[in-house]
Parts: sequence; C-alpha cells; structure tokens
Amino acid sequence: MADRVALGDRVADWIFPARGVEHGPVLLTQRRIYIVPTRQGWLFTVTLLLMLLASINYNLGLGYVLTFLLAGLGVIGMLHTWRNLAYLEIRPGRVEPVFAGEAARFPVVVVNQAGFGRLAIGCDRADAPLAYGDIAPRDATTITVEVAAARRGWLAFGRFRLFTGYPLGLFYAWSRLEIDLQALVYPQPEAGEPALPVAADLDGDSGHRGRGADDFAGLRDYHPGDPPRHIAWKSAARSDRLHTKLFDGRVGRELLLNWNDTSSAMPLDARLSRLARWVLMADQRGFDYGLRLPARDIRPGTGAAHLHACLEALATFDSRANGGQTGAVPGAT
Repeated sequence: MADRVALGDRVADWIFPARGVEHGPVLLTQRRIYIVPTRQGWLFTVTLLLMLLASINYNLGLGYVLTFLLAGLGVIGMLHTWRNLAYLEIRPGRVEPVFAGEAARFPVVVVNQAGFGRLAIGCDRADAPLAYGDIAPRDATTITVEVAAARRGWLAFGRFRLFTGYPLGLFYAWSRLEIDLQALVYPQPEAGEPALPVAADLDGDSGHRGRGADDFAGLRDYHPGDPPRHIAWKSAARSDRLHTKLFDGRVGRELLLNWNDTSSAMPLDARLSRLARWVLMADQRGFDYGLRLPARDIRPGTGAAHLHACLEALATFDSRANGGQTGAVPGAT
C-alpha cells in the first residue's frame, strides 16, 4: 500500500481532524471509514475509459460487454473493500513495560461481530513497521505494532490508521483512531554491574539476619508477586490459603537503594539508569530491597510486583515535582 498517504488520505485528515483519545471500544461506523482508489485503481479506471472509447469508435458490441463487466467488478470490489472495515470494534490491549532502547509492543484488539471474515486488516502508525491481521467470523484478533521506546516514562501509541485494500487492491479504505493505549518505559539500566550499596539492617538491629535462602524459618501469608518456588504448596493442599516460606541467611538483609548513593555529578538519566541496574541486581540476588528517591520512598520487599513498583518509580521520576532538585534527598543520611 505505497499510496496509503495519498492526497485523498491527507485531505480527509484535514477535513476530519483528530478526535482526541477515545476511551473504551471504538466502533467503525460508515461515517468513520474513508475510501479512495489506489494507484492500481486509477490505472484500472483509465483502462476502462480507453476500452469504452475504443468500443464507441469501432462499434464493438463485445467491447461494451467487457467494459461494463469490468466496471461492475470494480464497483463490487469497492463495496467489499469498505465492508472489510465496516463495524469492526477496536479495543486497547495490555501493554507490557519495556526498558528504554527496546521496542514497545502495542496490541490493538480488533473484534469482528459479523458472520463473515475480515482479511488483510493493516495497522499503520508513524515511524513503525506495518502490521497485519485476519479476523475470523465472530472472533477477535490482536494486531501488534512495535514502536521504538527511546525515552523513559509513558509512551503513548498516539494516532494510527486501520486500513485495508482487500479484495482486489483497487481501493484503499481506512479509518483514523486514537485509543487509550500507552506503554511504561523503564530507564535503560546502566551497562555492567556497578557495586551495590552495602546491605544494612534498616531497623538498626545488627543481630537481625533477615530473610535469605539458607535455612527454613517459618511461613507467612502469601503476597502477590512472591516467587512461586517459595510458595508452601503442601500447606496449600491442606487449607484454602496460600503461604510463603521464610528463610534465614546472610543474603537476606534489607538493602536500601538510595538516590544519595549515586553521584550528584552524574546527569539525571544516568543516575536513574544506575538505580535501575541496582534494582535488577538486588532482585536477582534475592535481597529484600527498598528504594529512596526525592519525595518518595518504597519500603523493602521482594517479588515481581515490588520490582515493577521500583522500576515504575524510576520511569516516572520527575525532578520538577521535587522543586527541580536532583541532589541529596532531604532528611536522608
């Protein structure tokens, strides 16, 4: 579809400006679908005109028959191209977080409630590869578009085009949408393995050994995000509650990852990248770790949910929310 940004498309976008972000499912009614001939469609039209002129000039009866037969085929193709998009329902999918420098995968869920299939449905967003999908009758499919995530923070999918040229490729039908679809982009972790801050007992009790992975120390209630390998499955078989095993060991002391432990001479994003690397290292090594940022503290914990909370805090960190200060954390030691 080399001509998907043809003049007719741009004129339609100018006549019908952006609606803004639409929340919830979006139904493609006839008022939201535009259609223009493709380059092949214009060539087909010119060919029909030449055939008609030749039939008139030479009074060719079979020429009239062939000309109007092909013209009827073109009209039917235009109808089916429009129908291939009509009354599709568009919903945002679930976007997984990524690190800066990776590609965010945006899932666009397309629901077909009609009794016929929709083929060769394309999704086009600026600066992203085209993605296609087929939808069976009364079914749904997910068209995933990959977008480069260059910076940390929230990355909005933005305005995109759902289009099709099926079945003949003579016409191009499209609709412009902007749904509530965004990805969380974590800071890019610093390369290598910078030394972690010294683990310390945050409660001031030097005799506390913490939670590690050496000796069994008892059970506690299960919290979402606890590693599955630490779940007491035998206990769960005897009751309707889940419990997590606790272990004593040297590795389990609570580790505080402090903004002040990064050099104030480093740029903001470099400090966040180092903290992101520390968070990943602490999680991989089994620490109970917490995160202290200007104006925000995350208590020590473990598990996937805790890891996401720490990385999200780094991804959405805004120095302006702290009065523009990116130096020492007030009141921190």
